[in-house]
Amino acid sequence: MKRREFVTTSMLAGISTVTGNSPTFSAASKIQSKEQKSMAFTLPNLSYAHDALEPYIDKMTMEIHHGKHHAAYVTNLNNAVQNTEWEKKTLEEILSNVSKLSVAVRNNGGGHWNHSAFWNWMRPNGGGQLAGELSSAINRDFGSFDKFKEQFTQAAMTRFGSGWAWLIKQNDKLVIASTPNQDNPLMDIADVDIADVKGIPILGVDVWEHAYYLKHQNRRADYLLAWWKVVNWEEAAKRFTGAK
Repeated sequence: MKRREFVTTSMLAGISTVTGNSPTFSAASKIQSKEQKSMAFTLPNLSYAHDALEPYIDKMTMEIHHGKHHAAYVTNLNNAVQNTEWEKKTLEEILSNVSKLSVAVRNNGGGHWNHSAFWNWMRPNGGGQLAGELSSAINRDFGSFDKFKEQFTQAAMTRFGSGWAWLIKQNDKLVIASTPNQDNPLMDIADVDIADVKGIPILGVDVWEHAYYLKHQNRRADYLLAWWKVVNWEEAAKRFTGAK
């Protein structure tokens, strides 16, 4: 068996062990089932086809990442909040009070929010230079667009193990930071890893290995170089404007 085939098979087989369930990605990526619609949280549809980010993000990674990993976070979050007051809260309300809740809610609630935003932070024919108010703020706070990209990439590269790198808005300043696992800057957790990164996410990148291993194996740097080619700057700019 070729290495790529072995890795693919192993990844598919292991997902149910890691996440605790194995929802079908082929259906989940296109429509939401009646059962899903009755739950508090649902898997969002992608606004583009699984292969639309090729050659930078490959089709199989998108199928597994969205339809397996993200779907599992949604299922597990619904199970964790079922028959509690949090079942009727928004995801943002849950995250802002997550210190009061279980580890399952923290991990799966964060995973659901992070991935829902992540899909929108990418688009076909993305990347390129940035303009407008967000561009001006980046130049002000980081010196230049290139310096911002360098610092953001460094944050993503130096995040040990699994996690995320973020561009966030803190008051009137843009800040780059990273969080472990599925934590994010909206959470109220008083944890050393995220105590100084509370804010409104403007842009984020997933650096869990499942985001890039099928195509890049352990070469996170290659994945990040490719990811810059699909960044949806319009979405980032919209979030920046909304954060004001």
